Amino acid sequence: MTGTGGRGDGVAHGPALGAADGPAAGIADGVPRPRWAPGEQILWRYRDHAPGRGGPVHICRPVTVVRDTDELLAVWMAPGTECVKPVLADGTPVHAEPLATRYTAPRTTVRSRWFGAGVLKLARPGEPWSVWLFWERGWRFKNWYVNLEEPRTRWSGGVDSVDHFLDIAVYPDRSWVWLDEDEFAQARRVGLVDASLAHRVREAGRAAVEVVKEWGPPFRDGWRDWRPDPRWPVPVLPEDWDRTPAHMTS
Repeated sequence: MTGTGGRGDGVAHGPALGAADGPAAGIADGVPRPRWAPGEQILWRYRDHAPGRGGPVHICRPVTVVRDTDELLAVWMAPGTECVKPVLADGTPVHAEPLATRYTAPRTTVRSRWFGAGVLKLARPGEPWSVWLFWERGWRFKNWYVNLEEPRTRWSGGVDSVDHFLDIAVYPDRSWVWLDEDEFAQARRVGLVDASLAHRVREAGRAAVEVVKEWGPPFRDGWRDWRPDPRWPVPVLPEDWDRTPAHMTS
């Protein structure tokens, strides 16, 4: 789902845009356009865990494009955005299920609103993680969140990935901690993560930690001072949020 929205990548003290951030080229039916323009609306999706590219879409978040270049895709998920998330078959939140059965109990998906402040998501092409920025109310910066995942594939309406359970929290004082190691271990026990994938995820995590230690991009790039364009509307979740793309690219 692409839209128009307000143009411009934000206000206040965010990183400067380059010429490559201008309007994207046209699109033929079903074929991804080279670049999305700032202010366009796309879907940021995660597929359920399965061999290859993953199973059906079970997480879908409509977002607004902030920047889309050869080096970075940045998107904004506004407060109150209607999203899709997994729940247990009886509607119980996934995190409420005991760890031993959390990944084997039957599931479904539901629509729900994103609560709290918005989230800025940053992803470099080909990297097996994305970096999310969280703020408290009133734009008090909280932390960065490194989400380990499959490198995203692009399609005409957005990007798809598969989450790898293990994450890293990075704080304003540059300290960091591993998150969800228990979930990663359980995913291995129930066969959602095999030995080969576990090795790749750990390697990706170590590589991400090195970027944090060196305070490399995007941590040093001033994104914590970025603010969304107030003209941007909250994106709408389409009825066909789980559609299968005709063409995908990395």
